[in-house]
Amino acid sequence: MKPDVQSGTWIESDVPPRLDALGWSRWHRRVVIALGITWILDGLEASLIANLAPTLQHADTLALSGAQIGLANTVYLLGQVAGALGFGYLTDRLGRKRLFLVTLGLYLVATALSGVAPTYEVFLGFRLAAGAGIGGEYAAINSAIDELVPARVRGQLGLAINGSYWVGVAAGAGLTLLILDPSILPMDVGWRVAFGMGALLGFAIVLVRRDMPESPRWLLNHGHVRAAEATIERIEAEVHGPGADVKVEVTRVKIKVHGPVGPRHLLATLFRRYPRRAVLGLVLMIAQAFLYNSIFFSYGLILTEFHGVSADDVGLYIVPFAAGNFLGPLLLGRRFDTVGRRIMIPATYALSGLLLLATGGLFLAGWLNATTQTIAWGVVFFFASAAASSAYLTVSELFPVELRGMAISVFYAIGTLVGAGAPTLFGAIVDTGEPSRLFAGYALASAMMLAAAVVARRLCVDAERRSLEEINADAQTA
Repeated sequence: MKPDVQSGTWIESDVPPRLDALGWSRWHRRVVIALGITWILDGLEASLIANLAPTLQHADTLALSGAQIGLANTVYLLGQVAGALGFGYLTDRLGRKRLFLVTLGLYLVATALSGVAPTYEVFLGFRLAAGAGIGGEYAAINSAIDELVPARVRGQLGLAINGSYWVGVAAGAGLTLLILDPSILPMDVGWRVAFGMGALLGFAIVLVRRDMPESPRWLLNHGHVRAAEATIERIEAEVHGPGADVKVEVTRVKIKVHGPVGPRHLLATLFRRYPRRAVLGLVLMIAQAFLYNSIFFSYGLILTEFHGVSADDVGLYIVPFAAGNFLGPLLLGRRFDTVGRRIMIPATYALSGLLLLATGGLFLAGWLNATTQTIAWGVVFFFASAAASSAYLTVSELFPVELRGMAISVFYAIGTLVGAGAPTLFGAIVDTGEPSRLFAGYALASAMMLAAAVVARRLCVDAERRSLEEINADAQTA
């Protein structure tokens, strides 16, 4: 599609404020479900691996060690990094919509094939590809959602969507409780079926996404003015109903058409134009990635090795843990739009770090069993989940539309690369069987969260209830 306006041209448009002025509707809910399902898929994947970990150590399956399971998780995370960087670049050049089906299709195929892997090496290859699909989803989906939903609920909605990761975790836990029951399926079959169920969910989402629109903000930024206006008219018709004549007074904004941009523009924007925001995004993403990858991917191993939980029963403990993680962003999310980012982001990071350190101390003292360990983790991650979700919200809303996908992918990639070693580290720690070493790992993750809280308090941007154009100074009031 040839643009109506060339790069470098300033245009006036009422499309962004019209998007922000829309009342919440069935159309918005459909967009959130169709696009936000990515987080549920990722949670399902993580849950499957965490709950399958003890089963995959069995001689009737792949007979993996704790370190090998940790490496498989690390490979999956590295795949997410590669997918985020590659597809993040493409979504800024080609549009949000074009990437929806490609990234989802890659995930679907790779996950299904993970379940038929004959050897550990082949299994690693499929985990890498599945991770690439999910990593690519993050860049395109988070960009599109932020660009489509009204500014007044962006924080609340962003946290709720990111928190839906834990719906996938709970679903994966419940799924494995049934599939890994040897009275239902043989052990060497159940783990393969578990991956097949993830692929089936991915296929169902393909059908839902087909009618999703391109982001009008992306269209404007690439000079497709008429397409952007036609898209907002279709959206308004769906929101208000056919034949409705609803006119809303909005102020037109001036927008610079950039067209496709490359890494040089990205680096200049991040580190020359917005260096404080870049530091904030890096610190928030690194801290939460290390915390989550260290605790969650070793969750099943800790329950079996230190608390004597049967591999078949690990899912029972994952479900309440996932519930706490989901409820945190859901119940605290509104505060990010009312109390504000500058207070809520550092508060959730600080509480997460302090509570994790306290939990580690109780574990080291031998005062926790499987049930109380799960309760303690649930309290920690009620706040940590909101903190992690706010990190994704921050890197998505604080940078301009022409590089939003790349910005998300870069911060996500750096955070994930730092956190990618955590599953291998904690897998090796669990293999030692020494509680003191596990406590040291907890202390490291806690220190990173507390440091992030300090940085957030100094560098957070008051982005609540403000349009993306206002936040990024890419539009001026006409």
